Amino acid sequence: MAAETQRNKCAACFKQFNKLEHLVDHMRISYHSVHEPMCGICKKHCRSFESLREHLIGPLPKPECKDIFTIRGCKFCLAILDSPNARWFHQDRCQFSNVKTGLLGRLANLGIRDNLNIGNGGARGPLAVALACKMVGGGSDGSLDLCARVCIIDENENIMFHTYVKPTIPVTNYRYETTGIRPEYLRDAMPQKLVQKKIQDFLCNGEPMWKIRPRGGKARTLVGHGLDHDLDRLQIEYPAGMIRDTAKYPPLMKTSKLSNSLKYLTQAYLGYDIQNGIQDPYEDCVATMRLYMRMRSQMHHIENYPLASDPQNRNNFASWRQSELERMTPGQMLEISRSDYYCWCLDSRG
Repeated sequence: MAAETQRNKCAACFKQFNKLEHLVDHMRISYHSVHEPMCGICKKHCRSFESLREHLIGPLPKPECKDIFTIRGCKFCLAILDSPNARWFHQDRCQFSNVKTGLLGRLANLGIRDNLNIGNGGARGPLAVALACKMVGGGSDGSLDLCARVCIIDENENIMFHTYVKPTIPVTNYRYETTGIRPEYLRDAMPQKLVQKKIQDFLCNGEPMWKIRPRGGKARTLVGHGLDHDLDRLQIEYPAGMIRDTAKYPPLMKTSKLSNSLKYLTQAYLGYDIQNGIQDPYEDCVATMRLYMRMRSQMHHIENYPLASDPQNRNNFASWRQSELERMTPGQMLEISRSDYYCWCLDSRG
């Protein structure tokens, strides 16, 4: 029985099953793929980086993996280096400094900046931009979020757009302790309708909304954290396929599949603190852009059809193939398994 169970062991997450048909059922719904975070020691696939972190240094880590990770592992990107010395040099580069963030964030407060030019996507195609807002309160109890400040940066962390926004309804709570916004900042601020038009035109980059496509077009990739809320408050529509949200990206979510805060993600994966005291949207933009660039730079094996939803993969684990699948080894099943989410590493392949 032990040998049989071992034969029915998932090649990705190492779960064991009494019957091969149960392993097939597991593969049908697990969507294991080369895009999952993977332990550099035992090669176990994890659904998220939080799961991988628990596997390496959590309350109940795998002992042999923990021992090696403690000596040669980077606590930010969770990579395993060749030696303790290599780890030391790598981790020094892997940890971002917030000196630049704090400095330019303060400079952003000095006034508005508007570099939202159409058609400057660059030689390699449309670039990614990060957006963040700060909200004040409206309504009788001040609990209604109103966008009062917005910032957009490019991939090099340059401020392309920064302005205070005049809400369409009266502000009843400026939330000064976290926003730093005073009534006089909004008195002559840019009207929300104009902000909305400028940002939407810039993101579309000359393309009609109905024509925007994830690849091969001119529209820009939009990066942020909790973008559904920000775009809703700005009353901007943008195609989901062009959005990279660090709050909804599966590898960056909790093991419970809930979102992590941007503050936590920045501390855990970039190595510095944000959102202390008065918060600057530039600081949030930088954090989300750095997280996006880190996820985009992952080197994963190239697949012709990387998503389970691609037409060529839709029947890989179809029930009518059950007998054929049960004749496969766990490794062969992993070979045909595909991801159920779009991995940001695919953005680096044009």
